[in-house]
Amino acid sequence: MSVKQSLLAILQVGPCHGYQLKGEFERRTGSTWPLNAGQIYNTLDRLERDGLVEREPDEDDQQMRYFITSTGRQEVAGWLGSPVLRASTVRDELAIKLAIAVTLPHVDIARVIQVQRSATLGTLQDLTRTKAATDDPETSDELAGLLVIDSLIFSAEAEIRWLDHSETRLARASAAGLAGPLPINREPARRGRPARATTTVDEARS
Repeated sequence: MSVKQSLLAILQVGPCHGYQLKGEFERRTGSTWPLNAGQIYNTLDRLERDGLVEREPDEDDQQMRYFITSTGRQEVAGWLGSPVLRASTVRDELAIKLAIAVTLPHVDIARVIQVQRSATLGTLQDLTRTKAATDDPETSDELAGLLVIDSLIFSAEAEIRWLDHSETRLARASAAGLAGPLPINREPARRGRPARATTTVDEARS
């Protein structure tokens, strides 16, 4: 998710102080993506450097208020008008973890899956309870937060289905004799960091 474009989009509604912008972001996303103040101000610095926002002191309390520029508005329009592209290369941490684990010796992969499934089910239950408490939104910020919660619920459900599928796939592979540790490839590597040369004191002096 792009924090940069999200903050810009909020600034279209009106100028904000940095900490005020943090609160607006969290309020509009159902507090599902907490940001720290440092992240907010670092992002605002980059946005100002790129000409997407400007800042000036507030007359009341001398805090800096940030305003979106016309270039920033164009950036938001482009963001909202384009699709979110999913990476074609899988970099999901859980997928990588299982992929590595299945190639290691002495790893109970069924236990790894069981631990993850239990944790994901717990997350799903928490999300479901949160949704039940806000499933009849009365304000636009409640509706916005509910959309995010729905997305997280669907993601958790998909993860559980994938874990079930992986467990079945691994059981079939084990029965077929395919599962097992993968040894290190000992063929000479064509590239790599050269071995550090060892030099004696006498050689260094000569």
